[in-house]
Amino acid sequence: MATLILTGVTLIDGTGADPVERANIFIEGDRITSAGRSAARADAGRGGETIDCSGLTVLPGLIDAHAHLGLVYDFSADAGAMSPAEIAARTFRNCELCLEAGFTTVRDMCGLDGGVAQTVASGLVRGPRIFPSGPAIVQTGGHGHLTGPFCSFDQSVAFPGLVQLIALCDSPDQVRHQSRLNFRRGATQLKAFISGGVVSKTDRLEDTQLTIEELRAAVLEAKARETYVAGHAHNSRSIMNGLAAGLECFEHGTMLDEQTASAMAKAGAALDPTLAVCHLMAKDWQAWKLPENVVPRIAGCERQMAEAMRIARSAGVLTGSGSDLLGSEQNRRGLEITLQAKALSPMEAIVCATLSNARIMRQQADLGSVAPGKLADVIALRGDPIAQPELFDDPSRIVLVVKGGQIVKRTIK
Repeated sequence: MATLILTGVTLIDGTGADPVERANIFIEGDRITSAGRSAARADAGRGGETIDCSGLTVLPGLIDAHAHLGLVYDFSADAGAMSPAEIAARTFRNCELCLEAGFTTVRDMCGLDGGVAQTVASGLVRGPRIFPSGPAIVQTGGHGHLTGPFCSFDQSVAFPGLVQLIALCDSPDQVRHQSRLNFRRGATQLKAFISGGVVSKTDRLEDTQLTIEELRAAVLEAKARETYVAGHAHNSRSIMNGLAAGLECFEHGTMLDEQTASAMAKAGAALDPTLAVCHLMAKDWQAWKLPENVVPRIAGCERQMAEAMRIARSAGVLTGSGSDLLGSEQNRRGLEITLQAKALSPMEAIVCATLSNARIMRQQADLGSVAPGKLADVIALRGDPIAQPELFDDPSRIVLVVKGGQIVKRTIK
């Protein structure tokens, strides 16, 4: 069993504890065996490869809990304008960029199914550990229903084993069927669009979508698989509907109020903010090929979402971290941590992107912190991310990435 030793690190372990200087991390196979200052005494003399990480900060592998690695095509173009081969190539490119930025795990929140997750896990493609949702469950006319309202038929990109954005469902039975199909194709959780969206053409952020009965059908199927349903939700009414149906995680939460946050905390539901996409869309809406009429809707979303995150945390709601990036060349994944550091604190933002995300994804036994027994997902960063959280937005500062005990990026000797 291969042994890897990282010495002389400044360790930020993902729990929120103060950094530990001159620490050592011992890895055997795919697991961490010891970490901290005492690790040198406990595991000295085991041999294996040793990497001197003096002057570097080591953290758990980062987690993006709201990724769309496979949504690489132009949403404003015809659905068949990009070939499956090109979609696959661009998806695999995003997988590589994910590792380069220090993200060893993602929860893909509609798009990819188990086909890509299995391909990456097999080692055929460099990429993060992927927890896919399959296509999002969407009502007719809801967020994600992209075909023009006066078309007599629907066009969508749907390639099983690769990518599918949405599945239209308009009854509990249709939701039940699609949920089962998603799980058959490797989904590890389900995603439903339960409110209008920022870039939707035929709905508003204030709208609620899918009935409580429809959502309950998805929840029952998820519980049968011992997993959960997450809901795209910008307004509080949609969150309350989701809570009534049994949803356990809510994405975005832009208009969250204190009463709804309290209800989320009581139910044990989590919030996954996505500041990065709001920031980038507002700044570069033309490059994102967004229609001008949605620009006013985008304005202020980042500020509202940051306030929603503070409201949620004050109420005791578990909050995570997701980039929600779209398109090819997704190279700004770390921007989410940088923006959350401004809204909270750098250490809190790091915890959101590590242990809190692992808890939201029910993977805290294996992921999210540097601790004995956990999977050996660690990264080394050049610089101090507490003093300079903007370093997360610069993949070149991530000089070492270890995923499951294997070195997958190394730019240091």
